[in-house]
Amino acid sequence: MSDRLARIRAALEQLQPSALELIDESHKHAGHEGARDGRGHFRVRIVSSQFAGKAPLARHRLVYAAVGELMNTDIHALAIEARAPEET
Repeated sequence: MSDRLARIRAALEQLQPSALELIDESHKHAGHEGARDGRGHFRVRIVSSQFAGKAPLARHRLVYAAVGELMNTDIHALAIEARAPEET
């Protein structure tokens, strides 16, 4: 696992996920305008009880809050699939 993936995974751990899949899709965007600054494209599938009863936008906000500054240093794009345990 790359250092970047490890940093993102560590940041997401604060959501206490029961399942977490993080996929680096940066290779699909080589040459893309947003990839030129070195930040990557990622997909996250996360299951956490913290998402229970929350609308999708609220779930995404929790994920973005967890990764915080990494959006400025490591992540250009983040595709999010966030579910509560009872939705899996």
